[in-house]
Amino acid sequence: MQNIWKLMVIRFFNSLIPAYVIERLFWEQRGMTIQMVVYTEIIYAVTIVLLEVPTGILADKWSCKRMLVIGAWLGWCEFVILVFATQFWHFAAAVLLAGIERSAGSGAEHALLYDSLKRCGKEQQFERIVGRLRACDLLGAVLAALSGGMLASRYGFAFNYWLSAGSMLIALAVTLTLTEPALSRPTDSNGKSRSFLGYMQEAMLFFKQQRAVRLVVLISMITGAALSFLDEFWQLYLNRLGIGVSLFGFFSTAWLLLRMPGNLLAHTLKSKLPIRTLLLGVTALFAAGLLCAAVMHGSAGLAAIGLIFLAAGMVEPLAAGYLHHRLDASMRATIESFQSLGLNAFTVLAGLGFGYCSSKLDVFGGYGFIAVLCAVFLLYLWQASRKENM
Repeated sequence: MQNIWKLMVIRFFNSLIPAYVIERLFWEQRGMTIQMVVYTEIIYAVTIVLLEVPTGILADKWSCKRMLVIGAWLGWCEFVILVFATQFWHFAAAVLLAGIERSAGSGAEHALLYDSLKRCGKEQQFERIVGRLRACDLLGAVLAALSGGMLASRYGFAFNYWLSAGSMLIALAVTLTLTEPALSRPTDSNGKSRSFLGYMQEAMLFFKQQRAVRLVVLISMITGAALSFLDEFWQLYLNRLGIGVSLFGFFSTAWLLLRMPGNLLAHTLKSKLPIRTLLLGVTALFAAGLLCAAVMHGSAGLAAIGLIFLAAGMVEPLAAGYLHHRLDASMRATIESFQSLGLNAFTVLAGLGFGYCSSKLDVFGGYGFIAVLCAVFLLYLWQASRKENM
């Protein structure tokens, strides 16, 4: 069970990144234009899309711990590069490493956690532990948000990046101490290790045969994509409501803290209500809340966004648990990488509609589009899941 506490510490220090608070200002100070920043975002997105599944397969085929160590090391390198970055290619290299880091950890952490719990016969606690890991994420992010601006104003922007590099170094040191349960790696008919193509075929067959799992994964993709637009554009929403920048820190902290109850109580709610009811309820709340935020430009819209963040905390523990309870140990990271890839692809497609509607009706129109998207998928999921044993 030591792995659980270590993973919590790793999550906390991976999120304790005050550099993110002043990231765009620091980059601008070092000569990065908005166009250059957009280029780095493209590099980051392409890196994740290309490596998401291969790194998941490597985690199952090779070692989850090794992939986590590689990811932590690259995360430390990223911030060290950024401290000294003065040219576009420096920032591009750092973002490339960040994309590889994100891909390397995708699926590997949950796989290692589940196998560690299963070795102790406590796999039914998986949702609770995932919720606590996510709470550690949020706690680190809150502390970084509260301290980042103050530290930058007093000691300079670069100081935040040194602190972030130090935080990643601690995460790397703890990652090195993880212990991975011994697992038998699958082989083909000739006794050789299963190929990359073999892993991909097994993953596709799994999703084809598990209709209920497909529906749960789809819900996590829809709500995850919707949440990403709230995370990215709530500042614009507050600005359009005439709320001053001085209150942005308060709202940023509030949005993060509101997710904690869902993270911590997901396992309890799962024992009292069917997962179908919980996930469809969250999707319905997303649709209604986003519609309210799009139409009611005031305190009611802000309250609706708060309710969305409150409900959103349940999704990751419930969806991850539903998936891993039905997975073979040899495919955990691979299958979750497919899920993550689907989320990124869905976010990009939804982003096209969000961008178009926002250009016509400002951010309110964008949120209205996402609300309609959630409502349409809610009707489909409600009908498709009626006969499923979820």
